[in-house]
Amino acid sequence: MRTRDKAIMILAGLGMGLSQGSAAAEADAWRFEATPYILAAGLDGTVGVRGVEADIDMSFSDIWDDLDIAFMGLFTAEKGPWTFMLEGVYFRLENEGARSVSGPFGNVSVSGALEATVELSIFQGSVGYRVFDETTKVDLIGGVRYTKVEVDMDVKTSTTPGIVFPGGKRSASGSESWADAVVGVRVLHPVTKDVTLLGYADVGGGSGNTHQLLGGVNWTFREGFTAKVGYRYLSWDYDKDGTVWDIDASGPYLGLGIQF
Repeated sequence: MRTRDKAIMILAGLGMGLSQGSAAAEADAWRFEATPYILAAGLDGTVGVRGVEADIDMSFSDIWDDLDIAFMGLFTAEKGPWTFMLEGVYFRLENEGARSVSGPFGNVSVSGALEATVELSIFQGSVGYRVFDETTKVDLIGGVRYTKVEVDMDVKTSTTPGIVFPGGKRSASGSESWADAVVGVRVLHPVTKDVTLLGYADVGGGSGNTHQLLGGVNWTFREGFTAKVGYRYLSWDYDKDGTVWDIDASGPYLGLGIQF
């Protein structure tokens, strides 16, 4: 069951640029789409809890090995120039070895000196409005991105200097959640009747800072079904009360849009 879960749901990542409604539908009718998808991304950056920070550099193959479970999906509703989007993401990575660790003990550059288990939950609600509706279509996007991170760190080897958390403990855990307002733009340009190029970018802030870039192709290969493939880059920069989530995620994505 664990292997099957990995194969079906590889990694969650997020963004609001994947939806493309049916061009044949009437402009004033509601159009709905559900899109399950996967993101074959690597992670690079710093994770911290209780004043101890670990640098991680995870390729997609590393994530495949350490992934416990993941869920990802996007729902959109369109009517006239308006688009309403809701996305949910959850994934859990277990026992990822740090490449270096820093904290009250200084810096230790020993691979695997500390292992981190990370749970990431993201929910984003967005509203888009079409401001240009010729052959090329342009939507302005506004929304709120809610992020929750839970981190458990455990020391797995003794080095000099020794890795200890505040209070002399060799493990620590913590969680933090925050919400960022985001604004962005989505561009759709058809190259054939069934194939559309997609570009998307957003930037957000509030409790932290976040931004995203996405480029892809949507192919309606059958009425009601759209294959979606592209490349996505997503970045967070959050640091508060000893919890650090300064992470870049990037890689190709693959999704299937189901219209109804």
